[in-house]
Amino acid sequence: MDFSIKSGSPEKQRVACVIVGVFESRKLSFAADLIDRISNGFLSDVLKRGDMDGKLGTTLVLHAVPHTLCDRVMLVGLGKERDFREKEYREAIKASVRALSATAAVEAVSYISEIPVKKHDVTWMVQEAVVATLDVLYKFDRFKTKVEEHPRELRKLTLSVSRRSDLAEGETGLARGLAVAGGMKLCRDLGNLPSNICTPRYVAQTAESLATEYGVEAEILDEDAINALGMRTFLSVAKGSIEPPRLIVLKYQGTLATVQPVVLVGKGITFDSGGISLKPGEGMDEMKYDMLGAATVLGTFRAAVEMQLPLNLIAVVATCENMPSGGASKPGDIIESMSGQTIEILNTDAEGRLILCDALTYVERFNPQAVIDVATLTGACIIALGHQTTAVFSNQDHLARELVTAGEEAGDRAWQMPLFEEYQEQLKSPFADMANIGGRPAGSITAACFLSRFAKAYDWAHLDIAGTGWKSGKDKGATGRPVPLLVQFLQDKADALSGHSLRRGRPRRDHEESAADDAD
Repeated sequence: MDFSIKSGSPEKQRVACVIVGVFESRKLSFAADLIDRISNGFLSDVLKRGDMDGKLGTTLVLHAVPHTLCDRVMLVGLGKERDFREKEYREAIKASVRALSATAAVEAVSYISEIPVKKHDVTWMVQEAVVATLDVLYKFDRFKTKVEEHPRELRKLTLSVSRRSDLAEGETGLARGLAVAGGMKLCRDLGNLPSNICTPRYVAQTAESLATEYGVEAEILDEDAINALGMRTFLSVAKGSIEPPRLIVLKYQGTLATVQPVVLVGKGITFDSGGISLKPGEGMDEMKYDMLGAATVLGTFRAAVEMQLPLNLIAVVATCENMPSGGASKPGDIIESMSGQTIEILNTDAEGRLILCDALTYVERFNPQAVIDVATLTGACIIALGHQTTAVFSNQDHLARELVTAGEEAGDRAWQMPLFEEYQEQLKSPFADMANIGGRPAGSITAACFLSRFAKAYDWAHLDIAGTGWKSGKDKGATGRPVPLLVQFLQDKADALSGHSLRRGRPRRDHEESAADDAD
């Protein structure tokens, strides 16, 4: 799929399809109005007949529109003009791409990317259009022996900007959009792979490939090295499987070399049977996705490095399988963590926190400015927030706010959850410093409380993505979330560290302030 940025009048485009917008009031977008004028009211007549009402996400493809050079004109519903914001913009882009896929058009020019969204510039508009487009077009058919071929699939999409002076900002947005979408694709591919392929060693090989491709430092620690570090809680999970564990460390140094790094920590359980506390058989196939925290961290790392953000970034992934065997941990076992704290295992299916707690202790050596761990940690999080919103827990409210704000900006929403001291009481054990579960009430909160005991040396946040990283049902698969949120967070952090905005574009102005540049 190729993208390009262009400034030009819609009626002059020699292309298979030109995409323009219509609001619910039947008000045409600026580009649609230009086509309507040149075609002697053709679009207005169509709207008057009631074939298109402008509701958000609706589409109508018109052929042979008079006095245009394109084969088709697609009308895309934008909803109510007063409600047109970030969410509506993304949905309009996605609707247009879905509709394009149902036509024989192999290339198109979209003027949806010109429609102003309050408080956002050209760079943002183009970036979000690219991410939304590639999200819709994503497929995972690697293991299908018979793949349905579409000889006339969409191959090129041109995103229009209203002025020639906007082209540079558009190119910046394109580069960033491709980086974010590439990170999401890596995350989704890893999450969708079966666990007999995507083993801990496969995840490590993927990290090494990233390091080679982008010229960054990689360190892969095997079981002996992990044991030498004293990561006994991590190994207590891994010992039930014949697949050896890996601790993966990737390091990227930006131009701000003296700044403390941001550290991302990912849970990488490549298959979670529950261990001795065996999960029910129904739906267990989906437990290959229990490494989506790791996949998110690797995808985010890839995007940030491709964008050449000036900050310093370290990715740490603890990856293993959780399997039942004669060597597996048992309920009632007590283990000592790398931090020296002891843990009574009451449920071997609460294993993610056991590998993360050692990883959180390990990253103290990097003297981080912030640590964010990402994990499909608890089913309780799905009960609390559903599949729409990522849960954020933090020992610093300002860090939680930064993450929530980044999620709003990226359309990848998150919400801060409480981490009150009273919840720590549920983790008490009569035999060890703590238990690894705190009972059914507030399960996602007590899991975060458990992790917080190993993250006291730095600013820390925990993202529980059990509800947002994966979707079930007939369209089951990895979503790529929260890669957009984390990339936006890192971009915002880089802006703040460098003392100026990397996003140099100005807010969009109404098209009426200057006529559309009709250069081809």
